[in-house]
Amino acid sequence: MDIENLLVIGSGAMGSQIGLVGALAGYDTTIQDVSTTALDKARAGLSERLERNVEKNRTTREHADGAWQRLHFSTDLAAVAPQADLVVEAAAENLDTKRTIFADLGRLTQRHAILATNSSSIGSSQVAAATGRPEKVCNMHFFNPALVMKCVEVVRHAKTSQDTVDTVLEVARSMGKSPVLINREIPGFVANRLMGAIRDEALRLRADGIASFEDIDTAAKSALGHPMGPFELMDLVGLDVSYQIRQSTFEETGDPADLPHPDLAAMYERGDYGRKTGKGWYEYQTEV
Repeated sequence: MDIENLLVIGSGAMGSQIGLVGALAGYDTTIQDVSTTALDKARAGLSERLERNVEKNRTTREHADGAWQRLHFSTDLAAVAPQADLVVEAAAENLDTKRTIFADLGRLTQRHAILATNSSSIGSSQVAAATGRPEKVCNMHFFNPALVMKCVEVVRHAKTSQDTVDTVLEVARSMGKSPVLINREIPGFVANRLMGAIRDEALRLRADGIASFEDIDTAAKSALGHPMGPFELMDLVGLDVSYQIRQSTFEETGDPADLPHPDLAAMYERGDYGRKTGKGWYEYQTEV
């Protein structure tokens, strides 16, 4: 099916950037949020980012202006949902919240609309029934920062149609992304499982006194060719996100081995989330 109108639910860091990715790719895009304050912050941040990209010759003035004209902001879900061909939900990682959103989307959008969740830890099968059309539901998982990271995980559940999968894969490619099809829901999907294995081993090495987190990061970059070390990456993604992914996995499996590492849990409890708070494993001068 042809996708012309994109709706993104949630105007946080992920939602706002996904919206701009869509607008830059040529889609008429609306970012919806219940908070006017959050939308104002997203609008200002995206405008500044576009201006920086023009100044640094990452995009042309014409392309930036065209994307901005295609980008809209709204607090009124009922008003904007009927126009959407594809919805990407990027709200808080809370299952009850997501089920409510998907029930509303099932009622408000047209029957042809594809309804995707950006969740990295909640499979779309857990919200699909609320829509009344589970065949149109899947995960479309972007990575932070969505404007930069090329990977998009497209995760089907048992009732997702092939047409839905093919369409979402094509949309991701049109956005300049490198989509990865995941044929069966599994906690953490693919990239987070790989990243998680490295992260957990790095946390163990540090906790056992084998090496400092700075030296572990150096080893990952200089020996393995990783662009960032595991501790730097945790700070970039957000230690709150890493914690929530592990906690969600534990709640699904019940395996104590899936619990967040105690050091990660302690930092989460302190509110040291990484770059977004100015302090994680490293300290930062400004919020990113």
